[in-house]
Amino acid sequence: METAILFVLVLGLLFVGVPVAVSLGLSSILLIAFFSNDSMSSVAIQLFTASQNYTLLAIPFFVLASAFMSTGGVAKRIIRFAIATVGHFRGGLAMASVLACMLFAALSGSSPATVVAIGTIAIAGMRQVGYSKDFAAGIIANAGTLGILIPPSIVMVVYSAATDVSVGRMFLAGVVPGIVAGLMLMTAIYVVARIKNLPAEPWRGISEILNGGKEAGWGLFLIIIIIGGIYGGVFTPTEAAAVAAVYSFFIAVFIYRDMGPMAGIPWTNDDDSRSSRAGFSGVVYALAFYFVWMILSFFATNESETITFADRSNLGLVIALVLMIAYTAWRGERGIAGVPAAIMAGLPIWGRNLKLMGRNFGRAFFNEDTRKVMVDASKTTIMLMFIIVNALLFAHVLTSERIPDAITDLMLGYGFTWFTFLIAVNILLLIGGQFMEPSGLLLIVAPVVFPIAMELGVDPVHLGIIMVVNMEIGMITPPIGLNLFVTSGITGMSLVQVVRAALPFVAVLFAFLILVTYVPGLSTWLPYSLMGPEIVTR
Repeated sequence: METAILFVLVLGLLFVGVPVAVSLGLSSILLIAFFSNDSMSSVAIQLFTASQNYTLLAIPFFVLASAFMSTGGVAKRIIRFAIATVGHFRGGLAMASVLACMLFAALSGSSPATVVAIGTIAIAGMRQVGYSKDFAAGIIANAGTLGILIPPSIVMVVYSAATDVSVGRMFLAGVVPGIVAGLMLMTAIYVVARIKNLPAEPWRGISEILNGGKEAGWGLFLIIIIIGGIYGGVFTPTEAAAVAAVYSFFIAVFIYRDMGPMAGIPWTNDDDSRSSRAGFSGVVYALAFYFVWMILSFFATNESETITFADRSNLGLVIALVLMIAYTAWRGERGIAGVPAAIMAGLPIWGRNLKLMGRNFGRAFFNEDTRKVMVDASKTTIMLMFIIVNALLFAHVLTSERIPDAITDLMLGYGFTWFTFLIAVNILLLIGGQFMEPSGLLLIVAPVVFPIAMELGVDPVHLGIIMVVNMEIGMITPPIGLNLFVTSGITGMSLVQVVRAALPFVAVLFAFLILVTYVPGLSTWLPYSLMGPEIVTR
């Protein structure tokens, strides 16, 4: 009886246009107040417990990191690198857009952010070289969904909070499926490009790939910090999110200078000599290598008792010194003999930039660009957390009324196996994903299906990836597909046009969903190879 009342309340409120979060929270409170033996004090306790959830604390930090990366010019550098890598294939600009979405997804953890950051630039670029607007919009709408599959993923954090599954294992579990999904989309694009004779970009050589990678490197290194730090046992996923937010702010404001008080000010000027530029760049590359070396070597050897900080530092300094001399001699005017003079000539450039950064350090925190990023990130965080807290209250009611147990007994009584159960889960999520935001839907469904999955022997990490892929498809299916609205907004196309444009490539994601559902190794091989199996106490 209580089960029917709860779901009738939720569906009725949604039908009359009440927001999802309010529908979930209000239905839960009404059921507890009038139909349940549970105490109203449990509402306050549950809301307090949800607000104190350490895992969920990662969400605002990942949202903030995504906001800085989206605003700080990382997207255009990633797109340049992607075009240099795969642009020379038939349909290469569209394939590069998918690759750029994959790379940006590994920085943002958000599908809408990926669509906005990459789509704003990539769709205009594809239109300029002859792609149809529908084709370009369909590509970006589908590729943007990889934002919640490739780690770090906010949706994975939500799943982990709802089921107590390791966030670190979930992040690693998304790596291989994310790559496979991207390759499947690029393969489909290549086939269509051959049929429609779509254009290919000219091959610009290895040097363009290296230059593109060099420009995007500071942004892409965030992937190493997050995944390497978690896997290396240096920090938890929540701590990794905090580090990512600080790193993203520093890169966007002080390194790339695409926002903040130093926006548009280059590191070197046109009147700097070739020798001074070579010396300055040589020192930059040496310091960058030493910085990356110390971080990566720490991740790899932090549990070693034989390798000390001095050992890592000395080796890194030697390699960095060789790199500095080699680059300065290559780019300088007098070869290796001119290295000392070039480095000395580069010191004024260092002085000029360090003074500039020192003068603007305090202003960077209170600049209008920084304030706007913080406000936008705060709005997104409040929206997500309001949905999550109400969904957790709804999940508490489900648990207190023993609804998951009843559904488990019912499904087992009807002879469900893991195979048929996963079909049912996919159908449920595909339908629900058309009408609800991913985090809220996942928090409703996960507490119900998780106990059943454990009884039937479904791996908890595998189940999580299946649910995330379903959320991907939900984001590009009407009427509430969020990526459809975002794509419509950046292209000026109507929602119907975007749906029609995205539809052919949705078939690729459906095929990918079947592959992920029934090939568990895609999801479990990497996390269990590196971190061991997930232990679930029933």
